[in-house]
Amino acid sequence: MENIIASAVSQVGEGGQDYSPRRSPAGSFVIFGGGGDLTRRLLLPAIYNLACAGLLDDGFGIVAVDRAELGDDQLRQNVREALEDFAARRRADAVPVREDVWEWMKPRIRYVRGDFEAPQTYSDVVAIVGEQNCIFYLAVAARFFGPIVDRLGEAGLVREGRHTFRRVIVEKPFGSDLASAIALNTRLLHTLEEQQIYRIDHYLGKETVQNIMALRFSNGFFEPLWNRQNIDHVQITAAETVGVEQRARFYESTGALRDMVPNHVMQLLAMTAMEAPISFEADAVRNEKTKVLDAIHSLAPADVVRGQYAPGVVGGKEVPGYRQEPGVDPHSLTETYMAMKFRIDNWRWAGVPFYVRTGKRLAARKTEIAIHFKSAPYALFRDTPVDRLTPNIMVIHIQPTEGVTLQFSAKVPGPSVRLGGVRMKFDYAEWFSEGPSTGYETLIYDCMIGDATLFQRADNIEAGWRAVQPVLDWGQDARSLAFYAAGSEGPEAANALLARDHRHWLKIG
Repeated sequence: MENIIASAVSQVGEGGQDYSPRRSPAGSFVIFGGGGDLTRRLLLPAIYNLACAGLLDDGFGIVAVDRAELGDDQLRQNVREALEDFAARRRADAVPVREDVWEWMKPRIRYVRGDFEAPQTYSDVVAIVGEQNCIFYLAVAARFFGPIVDRLGEAGLVREGRHTFRRVIVEKPFGSDLASAIALNTRLLHTLEEQQIYRIDHYLGKETVQNIMALRFSNGFFEPLWNRQNIDHVQITAAETVGVEQRARFYESTGALRDMVPNHVMQLLAMTAMEAPISFEADAVRNEKTKVLDAIHSLAPADVVRGQYAPGVVGGKEVPGYRQEPGVDPHSLTETYMAMKFRIDNWRWAGVPFYVRTGKRLAARKTEIAIHFKSAPYALFRDTPVDRLTPNIMVIHIQPTEGVTLQFSAKVPGPSVRLGGVRMKFDYAEWFSEGPSTGYETLIYDCMIGDATLFQRADNIEAGWRAVQPVLDWGQDARSLAFYAAGSEGPEAANALLARDHRHWLKIG
């Protein structure tokens, strides 16, 4: 899980050991939905970055499958434009696309036009990929996941040889509730083996998310404190400033809960709360994550806040409320905000609440995990002008900045004992030289080399849905929907959720 984009040159450790990542095996990267937005904005730039880092074998090729009227030449022109757009968006100095890398990629890009459910489409894919290694990326709407895998099986495209692999990367949403997630897992496993399925969550491609385990398990001073004896509570925040934009049709049937909690938020919770795995092998890590999710206590209505944004001001501009967005039902009960209180019934975390919140049109774009440690006794400072000690908080920043902040008390200079709050901050951008990244590079590369650590297993997916299924069972209720002004910290009911426990959220803005 090293930062594979940070350096394309060998890194040699003590004793002359080479720690540089190896090249991927030769093979084809077949993208269903190869003409879509996800492919253009994220997948192609990620593959380009891997090529820049020298991590792709000379036998690597891209096959885009879609229904649009395209040919190889037109697709290559579209790819070039996508890479130029990515370079302009990600780099202030507008570094152009590297011509040497583009000349290497260009002849390796092929296009297959066809319907995702037509047998001929898969015959055309077979004609290109032959018997070589293949990764099939399903960058399509969720309704196509099952049919595509069925057709891959019928065409013999997922049959592995003695020295060749066939793997399938499945995008989210993986199901819309527990029953549909189980049904989709059952359908995929009818054609594929579990080790062939890579259920992707792009949050896990972020360096800071991966660093959660490194922080906990490679530093001797963190792990002894990481338990109910020392931690008061944990806050997980995934806040956005954007509204539904052009996704009203999708969001009306999805909402904040389905969109964010069973996948992104649950992965952050599991990585924060998991026990130390016996190794960093994929199944060892995923076993511990699933144990955490299985230990979550069943939710009660008092543990949940559903919210929806009303008109307000974001970034100095007036914005409409959710019900005023194009394509949204003017009486919609769909939530754009969720706050929840989870309890984990195991020896490490019993009595330590995990508060999570996620929403759109909030005061700032921010994803972070805040570990709130228990306060020290005040008795030592009873004769000083100290009203309260600065809370000891460790914040793991995931986006938009990546890093870690520690907050604690220190004596203010002077003859009397006065305490002030101070912070120590580690920022990834200041310490490590990183190239432009989409967040997909690590995930794609890991699939190429067969490392499934950052991908979800069937039981992991189902455990995440099981934790939130009670909320889905309650259904949408106008009485439980709390409104909040766009650009605010969220609904007042979310503040009350913590206030009942004599706690409060960290500020988003």
